[in-house]
Amino acid sequence: MRVLLTGASGYLGQHVLSRLRARGCETVLLGRSRPAGAENLPWLPVDLLDGGDLASAMREARASHLLHLAWYAEYGKFWTSPLNLRWVDASLRLLQAFTEAGGRHVVMAGSCAEYDWSGTGPLHEEHTPLNPATLYGAAKDATRRLAQAWCRAQGATLAWGHVFFPFGPGEARQRMLPSLIEVFRGRAAPFGVNAQAWRGMLPVRDAAEAFVHLLAQGCDGRYNICSGQAVQVGEVVRTLARLCGADPAPVLSLATVRPGDPALLVGDNTRLLAAGWRPTLTLEQGLAAMVQGMTTRIQGVQT
Repeated sequence: MRVLLTGASGYLGQHVLSRLRARGCETVLLGRSRPAGAENLPWLPVDLLDGGDLASAMREARASHLLHLAWYAEYGKFWTSPLNLRWVDASLRLLQAFTEAGGRHVVMAGSCAEYDWSGTGPLHEEHTPLNPATLYGAAKDATRRLAQAWCRAQGATLAWGHVFFPFGPGEARQRMLPSLIEVFRGRAAPFGVNAQAWRGMLPVRDAAEAFVHLLAQGCDGRYNICSGQAVQVGEVVRTLARLCGADPAPVLSLATVRPGDPALLVGDNTRLLAAGWRPTLTLEQGLAAMVQGMTTRIQGVQT
């Protein structure tokens, strides 16, 4: 298995690259810049958004498998950015070039934002309607539909991963969990969260392993990349506070509900489990790794 990986510099991509290396997979990287720490791996300096011909890059890659993670993901902006439209085109051009070069196994990162969030139960690949409420979700959904049609016509497998809330080391500092750790470390002011909401959260290492597993097994179809278990946000706050040796009350006392914020947002992972994937970390173990990772990073900066 020779893997062409995009998005290796991103949050999830860094962990996916680590899992590919752990399995000893032959990996070729494609992107605008070489990821840090990957100096020993083949790298194709390609900007997928420039609209250029990808045929020569695919011939050079000589990959049998494609794992496509790259997408615009700037915190707070990706939901409505017009760059989502450009990434639809870039992803489909990459897929076309890969299959025309002989590639037959593809895994792409989708999102739980493709689903209709107005229901009352876990989101399921076969039973939950696909009705994205954002430009980002609609762009992912459109990419998936077209990619599936293309791969069927080409006789290629396509595993599409609906990603649900991966968390852990390397997560953007503006997001909820890193921000809470900053509060509990005394480096930021408390802020309110929707403590009553239930979410499905998955340690990023396990999310990364799920993508690599789907690739290695040649899986086909849609898979929820998720823990399958709902946890109340307030309980996550209390766990993080305990791991940091802090009091959760200043955050919980500011609890708030944003308009349109669903009370339950969790995926059903039955299909992923049936494919042979298994989680390796509990929620608390994942949170502890995140706290430790942020502490180590800060200590390194201070020294």
